[in-house]
Amino acid sequence: MNELLEANKRTIQDYAELAFDQRKPEEAVAKYQGPYYRQHNPGAADGGEPFIATVKRMAQTYPDFRMETKRIIAEGDYVVLHSHLILKPGDRGMAVVDIFRLENGKIVEHWDVVQEVPETSANNNTMF
Repeated sequence: MNELLEANKRTIQDYAELAFDQRKPEEAVAKYQGPYYRQHNPGAADGGEPFIATVKRMAQTYPDFRMETKRIIAEGDYVVLHSHLILKPGDRGMAVVDIFRLENGKIVEHWDVVQEVPETSANNNTMF
């Protein structure tokens, strides 16, 4: 079971690196998404093409954007990716939690929660 969890975590890490860091969302979809891709973000449609279009639009609008992976957690067929999305240099960015469900090692479902990193906080903890 541990091997499966580690393999699923690696799949998500490689998927994010290929799609966002290397700016190759088409390759990421072809290599890591399953025969269907169910999207739970109400602003995104199902399937690989909408994901590809989103990444391309982000790269065009924010050519210096980056996603910094903070942690990856796996349980069963689910993998949680906690990241810091920075759109442009000097930007405080956003805390992002992506939840993926995999079947047979391929991504078939996605949820996400995005929260702006505020200028001030009621505590001295970071969001990461």
